[in-house]
Amino acid sequence: MNPNQADSPDSPANQSRSTTTTTSTTDSDALPRIALGVMIGLCVAKLLLHIFTSVRHYGYFRDELYYLDMARHLDWGYVDAAPLIAVYAKIALLMGGSLAALRILPALAGTALVALSLLIARELGGGRYAQLLTGMAVLLAPGVLAMDSLMTMNAFEPLFWMGCVLVVARILRTGDSRLWIWFGVLSGLGLENKHSTLFFGFAVTVALLLTPHRREFLKPWIWVAGAIAIAIFLPNLIWQARHNFPTLEDLENVRREGKNVVLGPLAFIGQQIITMHPILFPVWLAGLIWLLKQERWRLFGLTFLVFFVSMELEHAKDYYLFPIYPMLFAGGAVAIERLTFTLAPMCAVWLRAAVVGVILLGTLPTLPLATWMLSPDQYLAYEKTLGFTPPKEEVHHDGPLPQPIGDQFGWPELAHQVADIYNSLPPAERSKTGILTGNYGEAGAINFFGPAYGLPRAWSRHQNHWYWGPPTEHYENLIFLQFSLDDANENCASWQAFEHNEPFGMAEENTPIYLCRGAKFDLQKVWWHYHHWN
Repeated sequence: MNPNQADSPDSPANQSRSTTTTTSTTDSDALPRIALGVMIGLCVAKLLLHIFTSVRHYGYFRDELYYLDMARHLDWGYVDAAPLIAVYAKIALLMGGSLAALRILPALAGTALVALSLLIARELGGGRYAQLLTGMAVLLAPGVLAMDSLMTMNAFEPLFWMGCVLVVARILRTGDSRLWIWFGVLSGLGLENKHSTLFFGFAVTVALLLTPHRREFLKPWIWVAGAIAIAIFLPNLIWQARHNFPTLEDLENVRREGKNVVLGPLAFIGQQIITMHPILFPVWLAGLIWLLKQERWRLFGLTFLVFFVSMELEHAKDYYLFPIYPMLFAGGAVAIERLTFTLAPMCAVWLRAAVVGVILLGTLPTLPLATWMLSPDQYLAYEKTLGFTPPKEEVHHDGPLPQPIGDQFGWPELAHQVADIYNSLPPAERSKTGILTGNYGEAGAINFFGPAYGLPRAWSRHQNHWYWGPPTEHYENLIFLQFSLDDANENCASWQAFEHNEPFGMAEENTPIYLCRGAKFDLQKVWWHYHHWN
């Protein structure tokens, strides 16, 4: 029997063999078997975890409502998003647009990521245990769990990146440069999913130049891959050019206004350790060290370092790095698989079992903080019990719950309250009354929940909503959401304020709703005077 087709170095029989035999097996180019049972078990666990937690206690996330509006305005680009997110949302709308329909998509993406990560571990030479450890790490990492619990482009981004990593690993292992074509396809689709794929591509390119694999640039296939990626990305690039590159303006506004919490290098590293879970830190750190030490796989270690430094210099949010960690988990799992046998070949099984046990005992208690399995009161109580509060990512986002949870509260109630105000007006006055919101979350809530109450479409000059205006109607009255008292005094002949409060929502939404009678401006005429992008 070919030893590479056995379970080496996992099986007890192979563990009793000499170190020489094990080394030759793991260093061979023949791949270990796919741990199919492990893959199926972990994928089922991943999918069921999200199915039973994602829609249990909370509601639509602010950005999800925005993406549903995008799905009603399919285009090749948006101010703050690449076009594929609207396609995902359109699929959810075609399935009925329920929260379950929306959340099943990221759950499936996360499930596919677990399987893909196992394949990367196998490509790096990992046997059954390495594949198990990789899948467990990807499944239990808090940042990945939270990412896969919401329908955003972040849940799909790791699929494109890790697909590229799998392709490159196969190229490095087999020398088949023609496979770069698939890298081009995946990276092009990744760009249409989220523009941060540019930074991933940059990191891979720099890593190639820093290793002997730079010779790939002397072959045609990597250039063909680049042309394919550009061709796939071109529709969005054309949209950006035709609209004067609004995404760059949006990013500059975010930087200038200090929207995001900025961390120093050590704090940035610390936050990565926390969001990926401290108990998993040794796994991905071992992966980074092992990848850098292996001549064949050094490209991946350098890719991570270049990407990490780029994100720190750009003051990126912590979750911008989440898509790259499955690669390190795979490398760490292979390193641990080999190290446990090298150090103690006779008791490797027990050492490996102990590693699995420590990871489970360390990560399972944090599952309620990374998924939506607890009610708000239970969540806050559990936070207090653990003595841990997730760090803020944006300076002005305040509320009792972390932003990804707080932004899931209050939207149906907001639409209902606006409907009460709107429907309290006499029919003649109601027909001349529009709804103007301060941000895309409020507009998305009115547009999604409002039709059931007879509400008209909401308008906003925030982000891509600006391109979807101005309204065709002339409004004499407006219902203002997230506008100030000064705005009402300045722009209304008379006004009436209605208190609005959602205790578990974000504090920025707990502002009065104003019924503005006798608006002193024509929304159609002033629409193009300014937009609000940040």
